[in-house]
Amino acid sequence: MLTADKKKSIKTISEQAEAGKLRRLLRFTTACWKLNLAGAMEFRFSFLLTVGTMIANNIVWIIFWGMYFERFPVLNGWTMQDVMMMWAAAAGGFGIMSIFFGNATRLANLIVTGQLDVFLSQPKPVLLNVLISRMSVSAIGDLVFAIFIFVGFGDVSLFGTLKFALALLLSTMIFIFFCVLAGCLSFWLGNTEGLSFQLFNALLTFATYPTGIFKGFGRIVLFTVIPAGFISSMPVSLIREVDLPFLYGASATAAVLCLAGILLFYRGLSRYTSGNMMGLRR
Repeated sequence: MLTADKKKSIKTISEQAEAGKLRRLLRFTTACWKLNLAGAMEFRFSFLLTVGTMIANNIVWIIFWGMYFERFPVLNGWTMQDVMMMWAAAAGGFGIMSIFFGNATRLANLIVTGQLDVFLSQPKPVLLNVLISRMSVSAIGDLVFAIFIFVGFGDVSLFGTLKFALALLLSTMIFIFFCVLAGCLSFWLGNTEGLSFQLFNALLTFATYPTGIFKGFGRIVLFTVIPAGFISSMPVSLIREVDLPFLYGASATAAVLCLAGILLFYRGLSRYTSGNMMGLRR
């Protein structure tokens, strides 16, 4: 029989092994992000032009809302500052997803074309490996834009910055795992690339409109089927003033999407059909 000291020793060794595994996974993830960025910056002018174009595109929408609020100062309780912070939360969450987990929006295509083979052959968590293997250069412009908007319109105190960081975290989680869930439909329904794209576009579009303009059934849909309401409500329910029921609901939604996305992906792998492709990660 094992003595208490031996049991303690075995537990310590197991904990050290888990800690070492986590450190290796973090190094792997960081290395992927560095390589993605290095590849994106290989052509500096194209990189800067792409980022600048996305920032300019977002500024057009800010000008539109500015013109609107110049004529109508309040929209169902929403002010110009609230709308700016809504854009910061939505653009920032989308930007973080697309920069660090850029394959989230391409998951359906990877599944239906059999491009998961190269990831399945590597001794790393498959879903994480897939998500971090690509970076969207234009999304860097979205993240930079979100930071500028926060500095210009937000509360830059320590507490205000923490609330904005929490809003970005929740927004990012919702974006990533909603896209994962939409992409995983291809395991069961075949080519759902178009459907996944439309679902993602619906989430992104409704996340940039004040929830105060939606009533009845439309509002229910925005907090259930397409959880864009949790992103677009953050300026008034988290950033302006912390509404605990909303915070709990948004956190629970992000957690459920995360768990469901992971479970659905690994369940779907049992139905995955290899594309018999040979290739190397770049």
